[in-house]
Amino acid sequence: MSSQSKNHLSDETSPYLRQHADNPVEWYPWCGEALERARSEDKPILLSIGYSACHWCHVMAHESFEDQATADVMNRLFINIKVDREERPDLDKIYQLAHQILTQRPGGWPLNMFLTPHDHIPYFGGTYFPKKPKYNMPAFVSLLHQVADYYREQKQAIAQFGTQFTATIQTIAETSGGTATTPAPDLLHQAREAIGRDFDPEHGGFGQAPKFPHATSIEFLLRYWALTDGADASTLEMVTTTLKKMAEGGLYDQLGGGFCRYSVDDEWLIPHFEKMLYDNGALLALYCQAWQATQDPLFKNVVLETAEWVMREMQSPEGGYYSSLDADSEGEEGRFYVWDREEVKSLLTEQEFTLVEQRYGLDRPANFEGRWHLHVARPLSALGRELQSVDAEALLAAARKKLFGAREQRVRPGLDDKILTSWNALMIKGMTVAGRLFERDDLIDSAQRALDFLKTTVWRNGRLLATYKDGKAHLNAYLDDYAFLIAAILESLQTRWRSSDLLWAQDIAAAMLAHFKDQSDGGFFFTSGDHEPLFHRPKPMTDESTPAGNAIAAYALTRLGHLLGAGEYSEAAERTIAAATDAVKRIPQAHSAFLIALEEMLNPPRIIVIRGQAMDEWNSRLRQLYAPRQLCFAIHAHEAQLPGVLAERKPMTDTVAYVCTETACLPPAESWQVLSEQLDRSAGGLDR
Repeated sequence: MSSQSKNHLSDETSPYLRQHADNPVEWYPWCGEALERARSEDKPILLSIGYSACHWCHVMAHESFEDQATADVMNRLFINIKVDREERPDLDKIYQLAHQILTQRPGGWPLNMFLTPHDHIPYFGGTYFPKKPKYNMPAFVSLLHQVADYYREQKQAIAQFGTQFTATIQTIAETSGGTATTPAPDLLHQAREAIGRDFDPEHGGFGQAPKFPHATSIEFLLRYWALTDGADASTLEMVTTTLKKMAEGGLYDQLGGGFCRYSVDDEWLIPHFEKMLYDNGALLALYCQAWQATQDPLFKNVVLETAEWVMREMQSPEGGYYSSLDADSEGEEGRFYVWDREEVKSLLTEQEFTLVEQRYGLDRPANFEGRWHLHVARPLSALGRELQSVDAEALLAAARKKLFGAREQRVRPGLDDKILTSWNALMIKGMTVAGRLFERDDLIDSAQRALDFLKTTVWRNGRLLATYKDGKAHLNAYLDDYAFLIAAILESLQTRWRSSDLLWAQDIAAAMLAHFKDQSDGGFFFTSGDHEPLFHRPKPMTDESTPAGNAIAAYALTRLGHLLGAGEYSEAAERTIAAATDAVKRIPQAHSAFLIALEEMLNPPRIIVIRGQAMDEWNSRLRQLYAPRQLCFAIHAHEAQLPGVLAERKPMTDTVAYVCTETACLPPAESWQVLSEQLDRSAGGLDR
C-alpha cells in the first residue's frame, strides 16, 4: 500500500478501484486480509460493487465515500470491501442474485450489500443510498448505524435467516438436471412469439424505457427469419425497424460512431452515455449480419464508423481492447457529446448549418438539459431535394468532420483501460466479421492484434486469466472468457486461417471441459473447480448484458465439433442445452443465446473448406450472402497436419471445396459451378 494512500486499493489493476484509492474509507479489495480481519474483529462487511463507467456509482462516491464523516462511520462499524464487477463478475453474479432474493426486485450498480463476517451471507442490501434522506430512502449514515446495530443485536435471527437463504439460493440453480431432454423445435416458434409481444412497432426495440439494444434477441430473430427461407417478413421487420431506430437515435454517436449502453426513453433519443466494449462488439457483428440480409447502406455505415471508433479510441498500443468510456466528463453526464445550437452554428458555413440543424434536430426544442444531443431527425434524401443543386451527402460529411474536430478538443470522458478477456473476445468477433464482410484488412489486422495479445498475456500454463492492465495479468478466468474466446477464434479462422489458432481453440476447449463442466447435470459452472471458494457456485443460463456463457459454450462447441468431427464437443454442447431446458421454456425471451445454440444444434451448420489458388475468390462470393448456419474456411495448400477430419480435406491440383452438412459430406467440388450447384441442392440453399 502506497504511503500516500488512505486505503488498500492503490495497487489494484482496476481503474474503478483506483478511483477510490484516496477515499477516506478504508477500502480493501476482496482479499484474504479483509475477510480475515472481518472474522477476527467480528465486524460485518460492507461490500460495494460498481464499475468505472457507472454514473450512479460516481454520485454515491462523491456524496458519501469521499466524505470524511461518512467514512468515519463506515470504518468504525464495518470492514469495507470495494469490487469492480467487471473484474469479479463471480462476486457480482452471486450478490446481485442475493439482492434480488432479499428485496424481491432487480439490482444494479452501485450494489451495496452487508455481509456476515464468517460466512459472507448477505443480511441487508440495496443499490444507491443517498447521503441525505430522499427517493423514499433514509440517509446513508443512518442506515449504516441501523444495519450495524442489527448485526450486533440479532445474531440468532441472522443465523436462522442465513440457513434459509443458503437453501433458497441453492434451489434457484437454473439447470434441468441430468435427466433433461433437448427442447423441441417448436420452442423456437414460442420464443419468437414471446419476443414479438414485447416489440415496439413505432420506435423499435422491446418493452419500454429504459431500452437496451438486446443484440442477442435481435440476432435470434434474424436467424429465425432465415430459417423460414425469408417467408416471415414480420420477423425481419422487427429486426430492421429496431436496428434503424437505434442507428438514427441518440443511442448511436452520430459524429464518432459506437453505441451507448441504453436509452432512457422509448425513442432511443437520450442514452445513458457510457460506451461499453461488450455492447459494441455484439452490435458490430449484428449489423454485419443485418447488412448481409438486407444490403441496407445504413447498416454498413454503422459497422464501419463503429469499427473505426474502436481502432481510434478503444485499442491499446499493445493490441488489446479497452473496457469502456465513462458517461461523465467534467463531472457532468453527457457533457462531451451534447451541443449548444450557437456553438454548432459558429463552426459551420450557413449552408452546412441549414442542413445540420434539420438533419440532427437542432431546429426542435433542446432535448437534454437545455442542450441538444444529436439524432437523425430527417432523412438526408428529403433534405437534399429541398436544398436542390447541393450534394447533401458531401455537405453533411464536411459538417460532421468540423463538428467532430471541435468535439475532440473537449475534455474527454474517462477511459477504463483495463483489458478483459471475455469482452475482448466479443470485440474480436465483431471486428473480424466486419473486416471479412467488407474486405477491410485494417479491421482484420486490429482483431488479430487483439487475439495475439490475449494469447501472449492472459494464456498461462494452459489456462486463461480474466484481466490485464499495466503489464499485469491476473484473476482466474471465468466461463465467459473461455466460451467467448472459442467463438471468436472460429470467426477469425473463417477470415484468415492460422492452424495455430485452431490448436489454441482446442486447448481452450479442453481447459473449459476440464475445469468448468458440471459432470453430473450438464452445462458449465461460471467459475472453475479450483476457483476461490465462495458460498455459491453459479451456473448461469440467462442472458444478461452479455450472452449467457453456457449458451455460447454450447454454440461454440457445436461448431468446433462439426468442424473437427469431434464427438466430445458436440456431446457437451447437447448436455448444456438440455440442462437449460426448464429455464428456456419458462422465459424463452430471456435465453436468446440458448435459442441460437438450440437452433444450430437442430439445424447443424454447413461446413465448407476451400483449398487452392482461387480460394479467396470463392470465399468472397460466399460471404456476401446471409447464411448464419454456414462456416467457410479457406486453408492454404501449405497448411499440413490439420487436426480431426480436416486432415482429409486435402489440396488438389487446382481449387477444391469440401462441403459437409450434418453427417453427410458431398464429393469434392473442383469448380465454382459445381460448388454452387451443391450448395443449391443442400439443405437451406446458397442464400440460407
